[in-house]
Amino acid sequence: MASTCSPAATATATATATSVFETGKHIPVLLVAEPNGCRTNSSLPVALPPLQLLIATPSDAGEFPLLLFLHGYLLYNSFYSQLIQHIASHGFIVLAPQLYTVAGPDSSEEIKSAAAITNWLPKGLHQFLPPHVRPNLSKLGLAGHSRGGKTAFALAMRKSSTALKFSALIGIDPVDGMDKGKQTPPPVLTYVPHSFDLDMAVMVVGSGLGEVKRNPLFPPCAPKGVNHEDFFKECREPACYFVAKDYGHLDMLDDETNGIRGKATYCLCKNGKCRAPMRRFVGGVVIAFMKAYLEGDNSSLVSIRDGHVSTPVELQNVEFLLV
Repeated sequence: MASTCSPAATATATATATSVFETGKHIPVLLVAEPNGCRTNSSLPVALPPLQLLIATPSDAGEFPLLLFLHGYLLYNSFYSQLIQHIASHGFIVLAPQLYTVAGPDSSEEIKSAAAITNWLPKGLHQFLPPHVRPNLSKLGLAGHSRGGKTAFALAMRKSSTALKFSALIGIDPVDGMDKGKQTPPPVLTYVPHSFDLDMAVMVVGSGLGEVKRNPLFPPCAPKGVNHEDFFKECREPACYFVAKDYGHLDMLDDETNGIRGKATYCLCKNGKCRAPMRRFVGGVVIAFMKAYLEGDNSSLVSIRDGHVSTPVELQNVEFLLV
């Protein structure tokens, strides 16, 4: 069953939201680029993407920074359509590839696939964007959720080479396996504090309920020992860390996620009461972080850090490592 916010919960979220937690001034459009398709805005020969790609972009003219967003384990990129459109409404082009449909424990191929999409961007992306929308490839962020967060960290650590340089890294409830000592290959966590040599700003967003079992039959979706807390401990400055209390590992997904996998997202993990507040929070902090480290405007991020603005969710933890 889909998670639905009660009118009271929705009203509270709306009343306490700040600008980054609300829809931005740009009208977003959602596009799909297929590896065997032909839909582009050009009559010239088409450089097709190596994977199916969901694109959320502003529809109005301009040059915009980019965010490569990697989905979670066995999830579909379409499950994040509301989140990535929220981010796009604030002036970012968000690219969400479908890294696989079936996968085992080893994420090596996902890392290679994410690198392949990154290397395709300079030659192919412009053909799939609306007219007069220009991608700024010099301002490129990288984000991932769950196992996609691990994949994003691995790609940032150059476990697969890319022609473009990432300037910001975001792990949304990242997970590196089943437990400490049970990491999935290739392992990312080293359990050495501040050991990540990333040469870019990092943000880690965690869920307070991710490490809690939904029932005795299933393990927690973001177990202690391999979750957001461990990822942040290995980050170097500049880095920031937010943990949302009373929300779960999948609460940033769309309100409606259909099909067998979509229905499973409601019953496998410990969830909050509804998804909208967590999704708006994740979208807002991603926007604030991207504005700070890709556009040089840290006002929203600092306001959230200092508690000068209300957020759609209660925060369990906020930490910053500054240069």
